[in-house]
Amino acid sequence: MAAVIHPFAEHIAYYVLFASPILTAIQTGMASIASILGYITFIDFMNNMGHCNFELIPKSLFSIFPPLKYLMYTPSYHSLHHTQFRTNYSLFMPIYDYIYGTVDFSTDSLYEASLARQEELPNVVHLTHLTTPDSIYHIRLGFAYLASKPHTSKWYLWLMWPVTFWTMMYFMQWQRESINSLIEEAILDAEEKGVEVLSLGLMNQGEELNMNGELYIRRHPNLKVKVVDGSSLAVAVVLNTIPKGTTQVLLTSTISKVASSLAFALCQRGIQVCTLYEDEYHKLKAMLGTQVASNLVLAKSYAAKTWLVGDGLSEEEQMKASKGTLFIPFSQFPPQKMRNDCFYHTTPAMVTPKYLQNVDSCENWLPRRVMSAWRIAGIVHGLEGWKVNECGDMVFDNHKIWEATLRHGFLPLQMSPK
Repeated sequence: MAAVIHPFAEHIAYYVLFASPILTAIQTGMASIASILGYITFIDFMNNMGHCNFELIPKSLFSIFPPLKYLMYTPSYHSLHHTQFRTNYSLFMPIYDYIYGTVDFSTDSLYEASLARQEELPNVVHLTHLTTPDSIYHIRLGFAYLASKPHTSKWYLWLMWPVTFWTMMYFMQWQRESINSLIEEAILDAEEKGVEVLSLGLMNQGEELNMNGELYIRRHPNLKVKVVDGSSLAVAVVLNTIPKGTTQVLLTSTISKVASSLAFALCQRGIQVCTLYEDEYHKLKAMLGTQVASNLVLAKSYAAKTWLVGDGLSEEEQMKASKGTLFIPFSQFPPQKMRNDCFYHTTPAMVTPKYLQNVDSCENWLPRRVMSAWRIAGIVHGLEGWKVNECGDMVFDNHKIWEATLRHGFLPLQMSPK
């Protein structure tokens, strides 16, 4: 059995179909509040049961009343409609499939096998989030044809903002406690179900939000599930995106965990790291220590050909970059492209291995079958069996996780920077 998410447009068609009896009853004057509520409750219960991804109808029920198999479907019965497509069409009442000969021949055997099979639980969970109010329609729960392409805002989706604006509570400071409560609940649920690794989407981590995930470790020091923010792999991807032979980079960003880790790694390699602003320079110098801080300098110009950019890269800063500059973001969101004579790389990401299944939707603005480094990090931690947290100030060995990621078939994203 496999859980299937219907496209949003199909849900609209369902609602129109299911509303027909109600509208007919109202039109003929036969409707009542009790009948409408009873009908909606029945439809909702049966629909959710058919897509719940596990078999819950006991065999004894059909033994007591054998004709029931023609009057009520089961989750395993309906799952064959999604996997075989041309069988088991009936919603709720299989009698019509039996009448018209569209019952799948494996219906009974799948039902028996589903009852006997133990529940499958994931080893790794990635706690993702929406990025814009209209991005809810970009996931498979929304429109499949949109999800199959990198996310771009559509004018007709903007019309839905009054409905979806509530999803952007991440930008409301007064909602932080609510967000942290939801994340904490997800972590504890993962702990209860035996999940080994839980990785945090970018907006589910942050110094101001939850101390880069450390808040949950402090509240629950005995957690067995490991919380991973993916910073080390993001750093590794950026380091391996910088062109070979580079001797100087300009780093512009508010000082974050990834920014300081990048500066440290580059200075260790003997690459000069330039910053544009004095406050960033002094903060980084204090964090790096005397051994490598000699390679950190305060930029006197914008001449560096490689820029490592975090969130908040301004139009003014981009316009001051020299022609042919390569912008490599390590930010939550890709920078807005203001220059046609410069090159822009994508946010830290890698190509997924061919053996990875069900990667049929684009992750935000990334190409198909490309996954963000923060998400990959959790998968690799699970595959390697590493029993360590990577949150708060903790940073995993970026060389070790890079090598492990390549070993598991993930590949650097080869793209023409535009």
